[in-house]
Amino acid sequence: MVEINFMTQNVPMPALDLELTRRWLVEVTRCHDRVVGRLSYVFCDDEYILETNRKFLNHDYFTDIITFDYTNRRRVSGDMVISLDTVRTNAELFGRSYDEELRRVVVHGVLHLCGINDKGPGEREIMEMHENEALKLLDELNNN
Repeated sequence: MVEINFMTQNVPMPALDLELTRRWLVEVTRCHDRVVGRLSYVFCDDEYILETNRKFLNHDYFTDIITFDYTNRRRVSGDMVISLDTVRTNAELFGRSYDEELRRVVVHGVLHLCGINDKGPGEREIMEMHENEALKLLDELNNN
């Protein structure tokens, strides 16, 4: 059973078409030979993500997304915590719109759950390629 939830902590809900986003995430996982189980997104501010990073990962820094992976074989499940403050900062840093950067981060978490990494040599480029493919897929879904 597919369950995709969106929540907020200390921030208003971002302007996402939630039904389109759900369809998109299901399709992205299908393209990676996976199925969606339960996905939860928590949109928050920098303070909340820093607290989460410290509490659960012993990391003392800001980040755009933390992905907690509960995937079981092909059934993709997890919790994603996304700092909208860092998304905004990164959008400016990378010369992207806030909306594009937010969509990129939303799918980034699901791609991690599908087994794509971005920490080792050459992995960041592979992740970015998959993010770009997923963003093209979103455009196609949005135009149909």
